[in-house]
Amino acid sequence: MTSSLKKFSLREPDIMGSYSKNDVIFLLKDISDMIEEKDNDEREKAIQSGVHYSEMLPIEYRPSEEYIKLFYESLKKYDKKIATAVGVVGELILKKRGKDIVLASLARAGTPIGILIKRYIKYKYKLDLPHYSISIIRGKGIDENAIKYILLNHPGKEIQFIDGWTGKGAITKVLQMACKDFKKKWTVELNDDLAVLADPGYCVSTFGTREDFLIPSACLNSTVSGLVSRTVHREDLIKEDDFHGAKFYKELIDEDLSNFYVDTISSKFKYVLKDIEENLKEILNKDSTPTWLGLKDVEKIQRDFNIENINFVKPGIGETTRVLLRRIPWKILIRKDSKNLEHILLLAKERNVPVEVYPLKAYNCCGIIKNLRRE
Repeated sequence: MTSSLKKFSLREPDIMGSYSKNDVIFLLKDISDMIEEKDNDEREKAIQSGVHYSEMLPIEYRPSEEYIKLFYESLKKYDKKIATAVGVVGELILKKRGKDIVLASLARAGTPIGILIKRYIKYKYKLDLPHYSISIIRGKGIDENAIKYILLNHPGKEIQFIDGWTGKGAITKVLQMACKDFKKKWTVELNDDLAVLADPGYCVSTFGTREDFLIPSACLNSTVSGLVSRTVHREDLIKEDDFHGAKFYKELIDEDLSNFYVDTISSKFKYVLKDIEENLKEILNKDSTPTWLGLKDVEKIQRDFNIENINFVKPGIGETTRVLLRRIPWKILIRKDSKNLEHILLLAKERNVPVEVYPLKAYNCCGIIKNLRRE
């Protein structure tokens, strides 16, 4: 540990989330009573007029009965596929980074994936790695207080960052820049390798699969992410020594599927060990250098539809799901031969969003946010 960090005496994190502390510790400030949620229309207008998305929270989407049914169906369909991808990325992490590491998942999509990777490594190697969930925000960077907390509490250990999936790679770039900034400020070098379950955008080199498929934890927002909101950074709420903030939705405890989700996937590890071994071998025998193939899709969409802001284009099943749940969608693009997009089509129907067939190469679908300034 460098002397530059020794002077810090950071507060302990608030107890929040519905996961066991043995699975994850959220390095977040509980702002449940300090922030009022805004509906999608109000929030979208604010974002497009210049308010940063991290300064507001959307009203949590309460999934319909049909949508919950779809979650259960997709979980049943993909549980072993997800367990296999978790095992593969867990094996790659250990192979690349060794065992002297701390897992840091990026809240909130990374959190259940980080838990699953931690559980897999414990199951296979009897190694119980520390695991935290921390905030990273496009346009603002990573929560440096959370990084300091990890480094001070685990001297000598390196941090392995984890997320759920890649879209067009925005968070990959934010993480790379954040690690450079951290080194400049604190003379501590962080490894910016980002491990993800699925990398359909070809943005990272540590992944479980590059297939764009439905990861059920993309579906249900807080009720599959430990009842924690997306993270917030607003100066009146988050002071200099605070962690980034989040809301803990205690009132949704009866609807919470967070532990059910990770328990279901981790119960499948014993059945997929051979698949993990085969998939890992296949990945190791190929060049996994990021090619940013997905960005070519995004840039073509931006040109074809005359979209001013690239951030309005949200590629991949995970990002398209998010657009439909908490933004104002303009249209959804799907690849002609895409299968297993039932939940996308259901949400689009519920919200009267047009769906078009489009020649996507890296992704199965893409969500486009409506430009309200054109209204």
